[in-house]
Amino acid sequence: MVSRVARIVIAVHSIEDALAFYRDALGLAVVREAELPEHELRVVRLVVAGLEIELLQPTGTTGPVARFMDQHGEGLHHLVMETDDVEHEMRTLMARSTELIDQSPRNGPDGRVAFVSPRSTGGVLVELIESKLGSGGGLPSEEASL
Repeated sequence: MVSRVARIVIAVHSIEDALAFYRDALGLAVVREAELPEHELRVVRLVVAGLEIELLQPTGTTGPVARFMDQHGEGLHHLVMETDDVEHEMRTLMARSTELIDQSPRNGPDGRVAFVSPRSTGGVLVELIESKLGSGGGLPSEEASL
C-alpha cells in the first residue's frame, strides 16, 4: 500500500531561477544538491513539512528530462509515492489493469523504484519507491543515479 507522497518532481530550465521562488520567496530549505552527468541532470531537493520538492535541470540536450521539456516545457515531471513493498504494489496495480513502465523494480538513489505510465494516471508520471533510507531520505552522493 502507498504510505505517502514522498516527493514532487519539477522540471525547470534554471535551478537558480526556481530557487528564487522555492528557497528565497517561500523559505524552503535545500536538503540535497547533485550533478548527475550520466543523466544530464542537475538536481536540488527542498523540503517542507516532510515533503520533498525536487527540481530537475537538464544539463544537456539528449537526456530524458531534456526530451520531456522539449515536449511539455517546465512544470510537473512526476510524483513519487512511497510504499513498503514495491513489488507487491506493482502486482496489485497490474491486477487492476494499470500500465507500468517497469516490469520489475530497478535501483534508484533512495531505494527500489518502478514507474507507472501516465496513460494510467491521468497524464502524470508516478514513481513508486520502496525507500531504503526511510522517510526523508535523499540523494546519498553526487554519484547517485536516478
